[in-house]
Amino acid sequence: KIPTNISNMKSVIFAAAVASAAAFAPAKVAQSSTTALNADLSKELGAQAPLGFFDPLGLVADGDKDNFDRLRWVELKHGRIAMLGVVGYLVTYAGVRFPGAEDIPSGFAALDNLPGMVWAQMIATWTMMEAANQDQYAGPWGTNQNALGESPAEFKGDFRNGFIDFGWDKLSDDQKMRKRAVELNQGRAAQMGILGLMVHEKLGNVDQLLPPHF
Repeated sequence: KIPTNISNMKSVIFAAAVASAAAFAPAKVAQSSTTALNADLSKELGAQAPLGFFDPLGLVADGDKDNFDRLRWVELKHGRIAMLGVVGYLVTYAGVRFPGAEDIPSGFAALDNLPGMVWAQMIATWTMMEAANQDQYAGPWGTNQNALGESPAEFKGDFRNGFIDFGWDKLSDDQKMRKRAVELNQGRAAQMGILGLMVHEKLGNVDQLLPPHF
């Protein structure tokens, strides 16, 4: 008989694989599309050491640049969420809590112990973050139904909206690409990190990676 924790681990891995496949699956493009095909994607952002241009599933084998940019944005967004997830997991595992939430456990156990009002606050926060963190010149949600004019965004995921800069416009093109590559790599590492934390929690040995309260 398969132990429960091993079965749970397999379920987590399978669910993650299905979600990843769905998230990164190429979008269907009409035959009349004017999308540039056969583009050289080996020099694009993300094709970097040590793997270089790595596309074992052939998702962008046709060289569809628009589809590649869409998938790159999906990966970037997942990476940003995963980085927040890793930080959140580590902070709550260390025992840090908002006032009134001292008795709520960390990890998956928190899901069964959150009051309904907390769920409502979380959903409202997620909605506001999703609405704010997008290209407002193409909003809402890429429908391009506003009168703000042409977007100043330099790439998908550039959500400065002509307001926040932090010195970005003073950087050279090479420096910008390097910083974007750093964010992409950190996001990739965070996706693996949060998945590893979830799997080890289901296995019951996450405390061997993260001693109680560090």
